[in-house]
Amino acid sequence: MIKPLSAAISSILLVSVFAGSVHAQNTTSTTPATGTAPAKDAKAAQDADKKKAANLGQVIVTGTRAPKAVDEIPGAITVVSTEEVQHTLAVTEDATAVLSKQVPGYSESSQAMSNSGETLRGREPLRLFDGIPQGSPLREGDRSATFTDMGIIGRVEVINGPSASEGIGAAGGIINYISKVPTENGNQTTFTTRYQTQGHDDSESWKTGLTFTHKDDQFDMLFAASYIDRGLSYDGNGRSIGMNTSGSLADSRTKNLFFKGGFNFGDNNTQRLQATYSHFQINGKGKYIQVLGCRGPTDDPPCATPVTNTSVRGQINGSEDAFNDFAQYALEYDNTNFFGGTLNVTAYKADQQMRFLPENAPEKQDPLIAPVGTLFDQSEIDAHKKGLRTSWTRDELFNVSGLELHGGVDIGKDQAQQRLALTDRLWVPPMNYKSLAPYAQLSWDVGPVTLSGGWRYEDDKLDVNTYQSTWANNRVIVQGGSLKYKENLKNLGAIWRINDEWSTYYSYSQGFTLPNVGIPLRNINIPGQSVDRISGLKDIVFDNNEFGFNWRGEHGAFGATHYISKSKFGASLSVSPTTSDFILSRAPVRITGTEVTGEWRFNSDFKINALYSQIKGYTAFWGADPAGAYAGGGLKEPLGINNISPNKFVTVFTWNFLPNADATIDSTSLFGRHISGSDTRAYDGQTFSYEEQTHGYTLFDLGVDYDMYRYGKLSLGVENLLNKQYILTWSQVPGYQNYWAGRGRVTSLTYSITF
Repeated sequence: MIKPLSAAISSILLVSVFAGSVHAQNTTSTTPATGTAPAKDAKAAQDADKKKAANLGQVIVTGTRAPKAVDEIPGAITVVSTEEVQHTLAVTEDATAVLSKQVPGYSESSQAMSNSGETLRGREPLRLFDGIPQGSPLREGDRSATFTDMGIIGRVEVINGPSASEGIGAAGGIINYISKVPTENGNQTTFTTRYQTQGHDDSESWKTGLTFTHKDDQFDMLFAASYIDRGLSYDGNGRSIGMNTSGSLADSRTKNLFFKGGFNFGDNNTQRLQATYSHFQINGKGKYIQVLGCRGPTDDPPCATPVTNTSVRGQINGSEDAFNDFAQYALEYDNTNFFGGTLNVTAYKADQQMRFLPENAPEKQDPLIAPVGTLFDQSEIDAHKKGLRTSWTRDELFNVSGLELHGGVDIGKDQAQQRLALTDRLWVPPMNYKSLAPYAQLSWDVGPVTLSGGWRYEDDKLDVNTYQSTWANNRVIVQGGSLKYKENLKNLGAIWRINDEWSTYYSYSQGFTLPNVGIPLRNINIPGQSVDRISGLKDIVFDNNEFGFNWRGEHGAFGATHYISKSKFGASLSVSPTTSDFILSRAPVRITGTEVTGEWRFNSDFKINALYSQIKGYTAFWGADPAGAYAGGGLKEPLGINNISPNKFVTVFTWNFLPNADATIDSTSLFGRHISGSDTRAYDGQTFSYEEQTHGYTLFDLGVDYDMYRYGKLSLGVENLLNKQYILTWSQVPGYQNYWAGRGRVTSLTYSITF
């Protein structure tokens, strides 16, 4: 018997519907974690499903480490389907734009190579590509969202809220980008080309991509290659947008190679071996430099009229282009008949390099190299990962119907450092992190109720050698050392499928991460410090409580969820008034949020989806004194735009106006916000205060698809349809060289043909 949709939504509202998850997997078979192809005629099933109501009871997600129906996961799961990814690609190539539109708790897209300011439910998410981490909490450089060509992504699975299922780093949740798989027997080749412009000669962008797939009973493979040449970006007023100091998509070239191949063997093909390779490079072309803007009379130096950062032709002598260079390798083995259960073993290796634009910021100066204020330098992060992930899943445990055990062990090694590349100086010392994490998860379907509970034990160690800080931090010697992290992380949940239309759920989960370790290490400026005695390097454990309800009727659906997320010794970002650089604050943090989603189908050709999210967060103005002189403050400091996104409202109108054509128009509204707070420390009478005001805006995007069948498919996309002039929300608050406008109208035409 097929489970009702309301049960599925109870895992996490009907956001799964809004994300189009029914189109991701709508056949009667499940999609295994190995990423093998779904059942035959998947494309035909997907096309037919556009004309009928969806059944989420069959939606299978793999982001929980094992394939599992979404109606059996007591937590916030969003599945963004291939269809939704393609609709977004018709408008923009930004890897996070689809998240801003489909995931309630995800903040606005930065529209840059950098994902600075982008959070999930107020915290950094762990971004994965086919299960492999793309960033590192050792030194999060906000570049982990630009790692592949979105054209090869089959779907995106998002676990909202802190989660320990993938280990370290999932403070705000887990975002797993899953590559496409071959769906039809035989050979298939798809050629894609794209032209994009904002009406200026230097704004033109081109993309060319080729994908080849092969599938038979024993073997399948996918090979993809693409090249993108991007021009300059302009705002709604026709003014060029400044080059982002943390990395721009504008004025860049992108190359991407991807290969995935696997073969099935053994009795009834119960075993599978699969290899994956990915190499992604994005490089700035270096033709433009940023000219800083001014926020107005209160800025330093002041100006009569605010003007945003812009770009002009030129190059800083000796500088090199900003880039992301990500390469990863994986070997995966599956056995669906291993001691009565399913075994999965994945070994992976990832090398990630990120270089930032040149700048003459105070922390990069050194009078032994050049007069203070004249030295330009570029920082570069190098990160290397190796790991082994194992899992074993057994259903009908002890011959008990509906009882399932899922367990395994993860082993990982993460190395990261940050250098000032032009002068070959160490900025963040090499950090070596090793982890060993066994885990176990039980779930039990008892009639209309699903109960679940699990445990994960993190046994980790961080090693840092002795190093010397830079001139800006007094060249102090910091004694190396080791820190051990041992945490028992728990989760539990319950789903009650009240009837065929109503359901409710509750979940409790813990997440585990480290602070952005490189920031406190590079900011040490007092002699006599030792790595193993720096309280700011302590780990962060999150406690997340969530409950919600859902309704699903014949023509529509509605759901709401509320969550409370706390950390006793959390981490939040603030901006130094002296250097405008980020400062990591360690104090208790409490975040609460409400998310509402809905869908209404007027008929088989026209539907409306909507989502709304509200989020608030507070921390303390000061943490407890390590020497015991005073306790930490109360939760009176509101978390601003560097941590918490403003309230958001999104609508999506979809119209299938022809059997072979559809149009989508969506609107995204970010609300204005005014927050403030103050507190006085009794110990010394010092008063602290914080105030922030941001202004909201609404953007409209348009996408039109026309399928010419054997002659290919045309897609027209218009980003910022009304050419709205606006300032990105996270740029409205003063920071280091961060005064950027958003993109004005961008028109794209994409043609693809499959043969």
